[in-house]
Amino acid sequence: MASSNNSNNRLLVSHISLSLIVLFCVFMCPHKVHTFPNYGYYNYPPPAYGPGGRTLDFNFYDTTCPNLLMIVRSTLWPAINKDPRMAASLLRLHFHDCIVNGCDGSVLLDDTEEIKGEKKAGPNMNSVRGFEVIDAIKTNLEASCPSTVSCADILALAAREAVLQAGGPSWAVGLGRRDSLTASMDAANQQIPSPFESLQNITAKFTSKGLNLRDVVVLSGSHTIGFAQCFTFKGRLFNFKGSGKPDPAMDSLLLSGLQSRCPNKNSSNANLAPLDVVSFSRFDNAYYSNLVRNSGLLQSDQVLYADPTTVDLVNYYSTNQFAFFNDFAVSMAKLSSVGVLTGQNGQVRLKCGSVNPH
Repeated sequence: MASSNNSNNRLLVSHISLSLIVLFCVFMCPHKVHTFPNYGYYNYPPPAYGPGGRTLDFNFYDTTCPNLLMIVRSTLWPAINKDPRMAASLLRLHFHDCIVNGCDGSVLLDDTEEIKGEKKAGPNMNSVRGFEVIDAIKTNLEASCPSTVSCADILALAAREAVLQAGGPSWAVGLGRRDSLTASMDAANQQIPSPFESLQNITAKFTSKGLNLRDVVVLSGSHTIGFAQCFTFKGRLFNFKGSGKPDPAMDSLLLSGLQSRCPNKNSSNANLAPLDVVSFSRFDNAYYSNLVRNSGLLQSDQVLYADPTTVDLVNYYSTNQFAFFNDFAVSMAKLSSVGVLTGQNGQVRLKCGSVNPH
C-alpha cells in the first residue's frame, strides 16, 4: 500500500510539474520561437517572396561567402565604437531604403545623368549617414567574395548588427536580396514618413508596405538611440501648432533644456538633440517610458501616447523590455523583407554607390 501511495504521489507531482511548465509557456514563452546559429532567439514571420516567387534564405551565402558575418562585424563594430551615433544611423539608413520601393539598396546610389537618386531627397539630405561604413564592408567583401553579396543584404545585416552592438535584440536575417538598377528622389520624398506628419498619414505609409499599426509603434522604438536635428521638433518648443507658445504637453524640464540647445533662430536648425533623453546610446525600452512622462522629442513620437489606438502598446512596452525586443525583431524581419528583388531581378552591385557598367 505504501509503495502504491508513493507511486501515486510521484505521478501527482509529475502532473503538477508538467502543468506548471505548460502554464509558464502559455504566458511567458514566445510564440513560434526558433533558434539559429549566431542569431539567438527570433519570432519567426512568414518568409519573404521576391519577384518570381523566390524566398529569402537564412543560409544564402553559406557556400559562396562563408565569412560574410565575420567580415561585416569586423568592419562595422569598430566604426560604431569610434562613433556611437553610427548604430542609429545604419538602422535608419536601412529603414529609409526599405520604405522607398523596397529593400533594394536604392538609397545608396549616387546621382548620375540617368538617375536622380534618393540621397538628396528632403528626408535624406544632410541627414542620412553611414554610407562610408557600408562602402567599407562592401570593399572587404569584394576582396573575399567577389560579385557575391548585394548591397541590399549588407544594409539588412548592418542594421541588425548595429542594434545588437547598441545592446538591443538580435534576429535572423533572410538573405538573397538583389540591388536595384535605379532610384527615385520623388519616391523618397513621398514615401518616407516625416516627423511633421499625423499618425494617420504615417500609418498609411506603413500599411502600403504590408506593415501595420503595431509595426509603427514598435519600429518607432528605434528612436531609443540616435539624435534629431532641431528643426524637426523646434515648433514644439516655441510655436506649437501656430499658437506662439510651446507644446503644453511637453515635460517642463525637457522643454527648458531643449530651448537652450535649440534657440529660436535659424542658425540652430542643424543642432542635435538625443531622441531618448535617458539613454540615447543604449538600445532599450526607455523610449516608451519617456513618452509616458511626456518626454518624447518628436511630435510624431509623443502622439503615440496621446492616440487611443496606440497608447496601450506604449504603456505595455514601457514596462516590458522583453516584449519590445521580441516584437522589434519581428517587425524588423518584416521591414527588411519589403519589396525585395531576388533571383535574376536587379543585380549584385560591385560598388554600392553605382550601377554596374554594361
